[in-house]
Amino acid sequence: MDAHALQRSWDQVTKHGEQVPLYFYSHLFVSYPEVRSMFPLSMSNQRDKFVGALGRIVSHADQIENDASFLQHLGRDHRKYAVLAEHYNAVGASLCATLMHFLGPDWDEELAAHWTAAYQVVARIMVEAAEMSSESSPDWWDADVIFAERRTMDLTLLTVRPRRPFEFRPGQSVSMEIPQRPRQWRYFSPANAPRSDGSIDLHVQQIDGGLVSPTVVRSLKVGDTVKLGAPVGERLTLRDNAARELLLVAGGTGLAPLLALVEQIDREWHRSGSGPVVHLLHGVRMPWHLYDRPRLRELAQTRAWFEYTEVVSDDPSYPGVRGKVGTIAARQELHGRTAMVCGGPQMVAHTLERLAAAGMSPEHIKYEHFYYAAADEHTAGPPLPRQETPSEDQQPPRHLSATDTAVDPGRDVPAADAWPRRGRGLRLPRSAR
Repeated sequence: MDAHALQRSWDQVTKHGEQVPLYFYSHLFVSYPEVRSMFPLSMSNQRDKFVGALGRIVSHADQIENDASFLQHLGRDHRKYAVLAEHYNAVGASLCATLMHFLGPDWDEELAAHWTAAYQVVARIMVEAAEMSSESSPDWWDADVIFAERRTMDLTLLTVRPRRPFEFRPGQSVSMEIPQRPRQWRYFSPANAPRSDGSIDLHVQQIDGGLVSPTVVRSLKVGDTVKLGAPVGERLTLRDNAARELLLVAGGTGLAPLLALVEQIDREWHRSGSGPVVHLLHGVRMPWHLYDRPRLRELAQTRAWFEYTEVVSDDPSYPGVRGKVGTIAARQELHGRTAMVCGGPQMVAHTLERLAAAGMSPEHIKYEHFYYAAADEHTAGPPLPRQETPSEDQQPPRHLSATDTAVDPGRDVPAADAWPRRGRGLRLPRSAR
């Protein structure tokens, strides 16, 4: 396949904007009405995802077979929609019909062959992964809500317990469907390492205009049953050869998967007496959004290997560290560290930019790249139209202010910390001591 030809033709198609997904879904539902029930009743959010999702496949077409893990995750995850092999034929046919419609005379035999080859690779990888996982795991897991606490005005902490064994790694994400919003799956990251009782903590922030998160925050209650999809993601997980010095950078509820990593590392220290040294920075707009402050402060005061910095962007009266969390992270000592970044897409894009500008090499910066758009974009999504993404319910871009003018270099920005500093612990503002 010719990746450059795919990219050029897709760039030409996307110039037609919203007409592209509208045409695709119209063709799909008219030509293959049996698939309509697999999609949510409201398609507005689904249409918005399609262009960005498909664009990721195209832009990485020449890498698909070399790094198939993402598509394998996607194939396993699509089982929760009851996707079968024949459904990929329907999607592929409607995709080609859409390309032919918008490309006109440029859609010739050679270009069609490139698109067909690329789609066949994608479909094969996903179908094979789904078939293999079906031999050992269910299409989804029913889970009971056993705890629900409204921690702030717009954030709820949930604990769910799957009824069957559910294996995941700290740093991964799982999709969830709530009974009040059927077929509206959203991704959330477990905020804990796996437990013996199987329970999973989830942090859910209400996003204005969201289709799912307001209902989770306001209405989901103990005793409700939710569905969980297969865990996805690898880039925020710790491998056996993990770096010994970690800089964890969280924006808002992006804290959740990093908390799971901290818990995993804490267990390692208890078990072996050694492990990674960790500095966690949590960035929020206002100080009351520091929803897990007591727990993290206690950890910083009792764990010599753990340091915690709170960063507030929009409250000029806050006596602690102020500014964008990515800017603050870039002013730390970066040499010898691995950074792991999680939050809204704009927060992640800004943090990556700041860390790179400060000299951190890309291979030492970890983030789930398929969730996030470029810094000047406002949508993000994995590569197939049925894949649910964090979307408006999971990636609030407004955790951080749009400028760095709130930062006072003389008072609010901590000096670059010299690692390792065992026993130093939490950096507290005077008002909190």
